[in-house]
Amino acid sequence: QFSIQDNKPWKTNFFTIWGGQALSLLGSQLVQFALIWHLTVKTGSATVLATASLAGMLPGVILGPFVGTLVDRWNRRLIMLLADSLIALATIGLAVLFALDVVTIWHIYTVMFIRSLAGSFHGNAMSASTSLMVPIENLTRIQGINQMLNGGLNVVAAPLGALLLEILPIQGILAIDVVTALFAILPLCFITIPQPERTARGQEQRNPQTTVWQDFSAGLRYLLGWPGLLIICLMTVGINFTIIPAFSLLPLMVKDYFGGDALQLGWVESAMGIGVFAGGALLGVWGGFQRKILTSMLGLMGMGAGTLILALAPASILSLAVGGAFLVGLANPLTMGPFMAVLQSTVEPDMQARVLSLLWSIGGGMAPIGLMVAGPVADQVGIQAWFYLGGALCIFMGLVGLCIPAVMKIEAKREAAFNELSTIKQTA
Repeated sequence: QFSIQDNKPWKTNFFTIWGGQALSLLGSQLVQFALIWHLTVKTGSATVLATASLAGMLPGVILGPFVGTLVDRWNRRLIMLLADSLIALATIGLAVLFALDVVTIWHIYTVMFIRSLAGSFHGNAMSASTSLMVPIENLTRIQGINQMLNGGLNVVAAPLGALLLEILPIQGILAIDVVTALFAILPLCFITIPQPERTARGQEQRNPQTTVWQDFSAGLRYLLGWPGLLIICLMTVGINFTIIPAFSLLPLMVKDYFGGDALQLGWVESAMGIGVFAGGALLGVWGGFQRKILTSMLGLMGMGAGTLILALAPASILSLAVGGAFLVGLANPLTMGPFMAVLQSTVEPDMQARVLSLLWSIGGGMAPIGLMVAGPVADQVGIQAWFYLGGALCIFMGLVGLCIPAVMKIEAKREAAFNELSTIKQTA
């Protein structure tokens, strides 16, 4: 039992911060929609869209493990404050460039990189702090609520972004993001974020001479000592090579294959958001199977089926693609929610940022390579190929996961981990 808030009122503090983050996320999604559509219209290039996705992904993949290590060492509340502030400043700078009509593609790439790096710090700090702010028995419910939030924002952000692009210059949308960021920053100025107690497994910062590299190594050893988790990381390498590039090219697929515009793109993304909202609600009410990882593997297969529907939809039947997007969204919370609940209830709080960042880095490590390959190949052979491959891999990996005992028993006690804990204590 790792939560230190089990016997204390927690809802007011947690949901005040959560509400501010929700408004900030809305502003961020409006910016993301506006920038991606701007690049789509101005260039019409799959390579440009893939590069934009790459700029937003590299910080988490390359620097993520060290970001997680620093989050475990530093004050998490201060990290979140500084990260949100940096995102707001970068957005203001880009808005000024748009207002002066001197913005270039490289300016957009740079701001996406900065926003991603700061977001990596913020996301790690918030995720690792959740288990300290929320009683352990409510973690799965909170994951369901988070997924509902993501789905609701997708429903609102895509059509709202399309509408705002019709009535506002893009710098106006950027300004909205800055205002919503203030709602995320202000609660953090008054509410304390609990800091984890240091454990032996956390490579004890009781020793003031412990380096960042030593803390990083401790997190890596922790991950390697958990076979089921490591296998899941390796499974996501192949999935992310295809799925992330495919959906980064979705705007171009809507524009060139289906002959749509920003409104039609909004329909597809909104359908996915409605699916995520419905899946999050289902998870919050149902809670999934008793063995959480079973829910995740079946959800992964559902995501694959929805992706294949998107790939198979005829150009004249956009509604079928909308249905496929809904299924992808519905299955996403059932895949990610139970898995995150397993991690937050099992991994020690002072190790969580490191473990989560390692997972995201390993899982996303192939995505940049996939993006670099996907852009040029899609320009030559068509975007649908990536949706075919990604959907088939999701289904295959879900079936493989169901057949591997180490994966299906990931929630069981890990004797190797406790043996390692004894070793650390003996050598401390």
